[in-house]
Amino acid sequence: MSQSRELRRFGDEEIEVLYRKSRSPTAGDAKLTYPPPLPSVMAENGIRIERDVSLPLRDGTLIYTDIYRPEGIAHVPSIVSWTPYGKRNYVSTPPWQSLLQSGTVSSMAKFECADPDYWCRLGYAVINPDPRGVGFSQGDIACFGTQEGRDGYDLVEWVAARDWSNGRVALFGNSWAAVAQWFIAAEQPPHLTCIAPWEGLSDVYREIMCWGGFPEVGFQGWILNWVGVGPGRVEDFVSMAKKYPFMNGYWEDKVPRFENIVVPAYITAGWCHFHLRGATEAFQRISSPSKWLRVHRDFEWYDDFQPENITDLQRFFDRYLKGIHNGWEMTPKVRIDVMDSGDMDYQHWRPEKEFPLARTRYEKLYLDAKTGQLSKTAPTTESSVRYEAPAGRVNFVMPFDEETELTGYMKLRLCVEADGSNDMDLFVTVQKLDEKGEQMPVRFHAGDPVTYPHPGFPGKLRVSLRELDEKMSKPYKPYYPYRHEQLLKPNEIVPVDIEVWPTSMIWHPGQQLRVVVSGNYFREPGWFETFTWDLRNKGNHIIHTGGKYDSHLLVPVIPPKVTARGYSYR
Repeated sequence: MSQSRELRRFGDEEIEVLYRKSRSPTAGDAKLTYPPPLPSVMAENGIRIERDVSLPLRDGTLIYTDIYRPEGIAHVPSIVSWTPYGKRNYVSTPPWQSLLQSGTVSSMAKFECADPDYWCRLGYAVINPDPRGVGFSQGDIACFGTQEGRDGYDLVEWVAARDWSNGRVALFGNSWAAVAQWFIAAEQPPHLTCIAPWEGLSDVYREIMCWGGFPEVGFQGWILNWVGVGPGRVEDFVSMAKKYPFMNGYWEDKVPRFENIVVPAYITAGWCHFHLRGATEAFQRISSPSKWLRVHRDFEWYDDFQPENITDLQRFFDRYLKGIHNGWEMTPKVRIDVMDSGDMDYQHWRPEKEFPLARTRYEKLYLDAKTGQLSKTAPTTESSVRYEAPAGRVNFVMPFDEETELTGYMKLRLCVEADGSNDMDLFVTVQKLDEKGEQMPVRFHAGDPVTYPHPGFPGKLRVSLRELDEKMSKPYKPYYPYRHEQLLKPNEIVPVDIEVWPTSMIWHPGQQLRVVVSGNYFREPGWFETFTWDLRNKGNHIIHTGGKYDSHLLVPVIPPKVTARGYSYR
């Protein structure tokens, strides 16, 4: 792999950024030849298609975009989708084709973005750019951050100035196309009217590259190899995670300035996907007074193309891009799926006013190493349990004696000790079990529905990076600066607070909650998150409970609502 380096300044820090050569097109990719072809215009079923239209960014870099718009209609609003995957799917078989039913997406659709064959027929233009360094576009591929935000600003303003435009521009898309929206919207382009980030990260370091403080080098390496098709270089963020495993100016640049985002926003998140934390965190942190959140239980692509969801998005765009007073403002600010087991949602699109829910009652469930149980009463006797790292794990279980809904954030406090090492990489998950202690299955829709034991609600932490940012932390959600390492001494016992990503699930009487603590990543076969972590684990991990060792799980209990007929969750 050819690698190059470049010194760049991020705030007060000068950091050496690593690049790799962009991948050349292969036989399986759409044909790319350099220099780029001249712009072309064609029509297909009433849609005017302008291909390879060039536009200059503020530094003179030329990028190329495709434009789809309804023929014969002037003054139309635009939907922009910003991703590095190719404006015409330079990869011959995008992953979603195998997970969506045939015919769901047209050949015009850019991966994880708006389908022109649908939106143009509703009176919208769809703009599919190749960002800098992608396809024919000049420059090096930027992977998130301020550069993408500024480039996106330039594109938005260029689109708004076209003679066919009504001057209103939206951003839309899933995954990378959602992440890019935070950076572009934070730059506040004057003609950006609204955004619809459907499932995307909000902090590249904390949520994917170094979640818990230890680098992820597997899945992200695959993404990087797939993204980088173009004439130049691609920012090698996987090598950067290895070179700079602590937070610095480079990683801070990949945290959007949420306080600058003031346009209306329609955000989605999936309880079962690694975009979950990013989407819910961004919803809470953006400044826009007009923001909506919908949290579902399905895989992202399946959710994107459900008819009820596309119609819902159309109402949002019609309101802000066309100025149609269609009652969108009556939409609940938050809608959630409360999951049950199998194919059932306990409640679908339940309306709420905020997230996390204001009526949440936080309760402590105390760990008892002697019995392997969880209890609402703290054990008075000190005890400990150990497992071999990285292969071992330990469980703590509690049955519910009444119907209980947990919706929101959990926090696991552990008093831990390392035997045979000066550090610990902890993987935790909170799971739902049936009355017999078997993991409850969940029906996970990704084209054809599949059923797996639900993997649980995850949390991770490298113990040497346990220092908290007290200003950013909340009682139910710790926040780590990840800047200073505190290695463990022999026989040292330290308390650590571990963020468990949010969820919403109902437990019926007799069903059990299980906390699993391990030194390795575990997921049931078939789940999408095929991560590989660069770990330090060796020796044994010891968990101390009871007495002066306040090891507990903080859970978000949602009390039943009072109705005329009594108490009910529904």
